[in-house]
Amino acid sequence: MPRTAAVSRTTKETDIRFTLDLDGTGRAEVATGIGFFDHMLTLLAGHSLFDLQVSCRGDTHVDGHHTVEDVGRAFGVAVAEALGDRRGIRRYGHAVLPMDEALVTAAVDLGGRAACVLAVDFPVPTIGTFDAQLVEVFWESFAATAGANVHVVLHHGRNGHHITEAVFKGLARSLRLAAEADPRQPGIPSTKGTLTQA
Repeated sequence: MPRTAAVSRTTKETDIRFTLDLDGTGRAEVATGIGFFDHMLTLLAGHSLFDLQVSCRGDTHVDGHHTVEDVGRAFGVAVAEALGDRRGIRRYGHAVLPMDEALVTAAVDLGGRAACVLAVDFPVPTIGTFDAQLVEVFWESFAATAGANVHVVLHHGRNGHHITEAVFKGLARSLRLAAEADPRQPGIPSTKGTLTQA
């Protein structure tokens, strides 16, 4: 069965269309109105090998918060829908990822329960015009709706762009591994026999 999803979400703050193929080739068509965020989503697709189509019209005249938060939410909903009952997946994924002077360890559990811990300090408040706090906002929103544990530890790094890129690439690689089919475990990868958000 194809592991795909299409999510539409419209509020007074954002209007989002998000499509996902977990078994893609890393193709990205992204337009959120925030250039740096588009760059990170493109990296996310390329390193997870998920195909993403993302369009968002948001209230960026206010700031980027609602756009980033709601795209993260839509991404999580799409992943949860595409995974179905999560039968046959590896469930866990991790990566140690260098990006120039920055180094992160990232880990993901697609076990149905939400948690997000980013032990990442940014040396600058903004990356260009992008608020560095929105990195955590995106991944918190994703974790909440995907039913995922998301953890990142920054070991070192001096450049805000490089740190953010390492976070997105590291989590993309972790998601790729966690969502892959496990040939040795065709059933639900839990001793409880179910993976739910309860």
